[in-house]
Amino acid sequence: MSYKPAISSMSLGRAWVHKLPYKLDQARAYNLTGIEIFFEDLEYLAREESGISADEEPSPEAQLHAAKTIRKLCAERGLEIIGLQPFMHYEGLLDREEHARKIEKMKTWFKIAKVLKTDIIQIPASFLGKDKITGDLDVVVSDLQKVADMGLQESPVIRFAYEDLCWSTYFDTWEKGWDIVEKVDRPNFGMCLDTYNIAGRVYGDPAAASGKTPNADEDMRKTLEELVKKVDVKKIFYIQVVDAEKMRNPLVEGHAFYAADQPARMSWSRNARLFAFEEGGYLPVLDVARSIIEGLGYKGWVSMELFSRTMNEAGDEVPKAHARRAWEAWKKLEKEMNSWKLK
Repeated sequence: MSYKPAISSMSLGRAWVHKLPYKLDQARAYNLTGIEIFFEDLEYLAREESGISADEEPSPEAQLHAAKTIRKLCAERGLEIIGLQPFMHYEGLLDREEHARKIEKMKTWFKIAKVLKTDIIQIPASFLGKDKITGDLDVVVSDLQKVADMGLQESPVIRFAYEDLCWSTYFDTWEKGWDIVEKVDRPNFGMCLDTYNIAGRVYGDPAAASGKTPNADEDMRKTLEELVKKVDVKKIFYIQVVDAEKMRNPLVEGHAFYAADQPARMSWSRNARLFAFEEGGYLPVLDVARSIIEGLGYKGWVSMELFSRTMNEAGDEVPKAHARRAWEAWKKLEKEMNSWKLK
């Protein structure tokens, strides 16, 4: 595999507003060849198929039936399912009974992944409060080793892509994520690297008037140099390339996107991401992508994962526009990658 463009099902619109078959139609219409399946889409479809209300949790059997439907829909459109995500708030739980319930849930996710014919489950670094999770590295690593070992017993083996989020409670940088990957030390445990989460933590600060951290440019340069030196490219299971809007006003109390129960970077992510190269974006996305692709020699899936307030808008034009924008971003990135080879 060299490079293939993908998108997450969430990026095409919210599950309760936009039907999955239409979203998949648009992904295919704009030549995207892979898709990340968001569990929210699967759950919503499972509720539809089993006739239960939006506040009821579909049974494992209903989830598996929905997975079969999704697999069929994707196969009909020539879309490869690159992963299932996100397995939320797993590692470091202080409530060990909840931890045990998560382990049981993971067993169902294994079955779903097999039906979807994917071998990747993504685990984002938890952003629960410190009253609910620990930052004790020994506990976190042990929890992640537990699911990795479970995955090794599956046939085919299930791989886990750990993703540091720039608002995660304890593990909010690629360096901390990579440290966990090294300590977990399992062949099926790696990373998903996201240009937004890397640059959005080191370079961007939506709560600052400048939109940037105090020493943004120098810190960004240093962290990318370290990334190229330290990360084993074999542990990067896929990457996401996306930008974000620069806030006109600091994202603090009084801002339209402000939420008292969310870190500013989380509110920023939920409302104001952009596809790469779009007007209004300002993060050094291309520098991050180049460090991963050219610096590390990464080859594989490149996903255009977007979160935005626009996903909540109704109308068929929303998934269509998102798919078109993702494809345009991919073509521009592809052009950039080709130019790197010529230099």
